[in-house]
Amino acid sequence: MNRFQHAALAAVTAAIAALSGCQFLMPSGKTEVVSAWSTFEEAEAVLAAVEPYRTTRDEVHAAGLDPRVDSTVSILNFADVLQRFSISALADPDGFERGIQDCLRAGQRCAAYAVKAEKVRSKRVGNFWLDLLNFKRETESTGWNFNALVLFVDDLVVYRLTGGQPRVHAYEVKRQPLGPLQNIGESLRPNIP
Repeated sequence: MNRFQHAALAAVTAAIAALSGCQFLMPSGKTEVVSAWSTFEEAEAVLAAVEPYRTTRDEVHAAGLDPRVDSTVSILNFADVLQRFSISALADPDGFERGIQDCLRAGQRCAAYAVKAEKVRSKRVGNFWLDLLNFKRETESTGWNFNALVLFVDDLVVYRLTGGQPRVHAYEVKRQPLGPLQNIGESLRPNIP
């Protein structure tokens, strides 16, 4: 190889390294309600151990679902519980499961814990230059989310319901054909109070 070929090879190698190395410059983010659970299955297992008409509030706290310690757990009063069910629940509570019926009949002695845990990571993928110049932005999100409702009458669990998404995998693409010029009209518009 002559000097020209070495220089051309070095330039091509540098260009490939520069273009492929830009991926680490892409923005990323994380949404997490901090909890002791690393996975959906761990959260589900903790709630599966909560048995209606057997588990007490103290046992729920011992299992790690204490709103004073865990930010994933919210305390709901009776009015909050009523909002979770339709208005027909007050007219005909017999149409619901036993635990819900007992809770509605107990009035202010009924309370609940709402559990909401989530771990979702987002990262921008795709072409660095198209993203940087705002022509095309691709975002991939992965993770899980979990929610649960635990109803108490006094200090006894009477109902438990769990749900959520064991696997979150979303892909979003935003295209702007004019790239950085796409929103220039808004910046030129005068501010009229």
